[in-house]
Amino acid sequence: MMKKDSKIFIAGNTGLVGSAIHRCLLAKGYSNFVFASIENIDLTRQAEVETFFEKEKPDYVIDAAAKVGGILANSTYRAQFIYENLAIQNNIIHSAYKYGVKKLLFLGSSCIYPKLASQPLKEEYLLTGELEKTNEPYAIAKIAGIKMCESYYQQYGSNFISVMPTNLYGPNDNYDLEKSHVLPAIIRKMHLGKCLENNDWSAIKKDLNNKPIEAIDGSSDEYKIIEILSKYGITKKSSEVVVTLWGTGNVYREFLHVDDMASACVYVLENIDAEKLIKTEGVSFLNIGTGADLKIYDLALLIKKIVGYKGTINWDNSKPDGTPKKLLDVSRLNKFGFKHKYNLEEGITMVYNEYIN
Repeated sequence: MMKKDSKIFIAGNTGLVGSAIHRCLLAKGYSNFVFASIENIDLTRQAEVETFFEKEKPDYVIDAAAKVGGILANSTYRAQFIYENLAIQNNIIHSAYKYGVKKLLFLGSSCIYPKLASQPLKEEYLLTGELEKTNEPYAIAKIAGIKMCESYYQQYGSNFISVMPTNLYGPNDNYDLEKSHVLPAIIRKMHLGKCLENNDWSAIKKDLNNKPIEAIDGSSDEYKIIEILSKYGITKKSSEVVVTLWGTGNVYREFLHVDDMASACVYVLENIDAEKLIKTEGVSFLNIGTGADLKIYDLALLIKKIVGYKGTINWDNSKPDGTPKKLLDVSRLNKFGFKHKYNLEEGITMVYNEYIN
């Protein structure tokens, strides 16, 4: 049973996932946290991680540290995605065992499932088919993390379990147009598109000052700004603005607000142990999602409405779509007593208001 003063180590606490879990734990009255600052500890270095665990001796560990990104980043940085993610999780999971952590929660991703698996994706479908090539290195690393937690339970009795969230969005998301996932990328592109069609250069410069694109910020001249926006598919020809998005728009995706994901993670930490999950359910991890998806085309129209962008959407079908569909079966999590709170339109509206403010 977790106590409110138990020492909790959240790896990746500044990211989208880790920060949301931290907020949720704080709201529930947990008060004793320890973090590994990227300036002080390199989680890919085994000696540094072991020294940290030896000194801090956390009771509970949440491994939300990962190198993440969308299709472009996954395709470009394949070696970094597999090496860094394997190194981080190997070091954290083994140190958690070595220094007697009471419980560890490992965060995976829905990309672990086979590209053409039946829908919705049940936990039993893991390793039953070929992975999607665009994010295969990341998926392989995450599968290794799941199996590592499972193996440490089987050999040592370690209370290590995993959760597989669907596509997430929310506060502290990554809006880098080269490395972000689809939902924040569309939000930012359409926001900048709206600013262009309104000729609102103060808003464009504010956006670029907050998040420069390839060193182009609000102090750059308008020609340079137009050039960099055009490179990332935000163009203005005479009075018409066009936002270009990757792929056909015909693939399906499921989206979960990160605060719902965090609530689910804390629920699992407090209520579900490895023994209960593996012995009663026959699996070592749980899906976390909404159980509903939509076409990326329809997601773009929804974001267009919320943002207030009036221009054209162009689909570049020379770019990859990724997996055709990956809807998670969340019946196990629902059976254990957890259900998400936010619907998609409500969640995206919250996120856009946070983004512009």
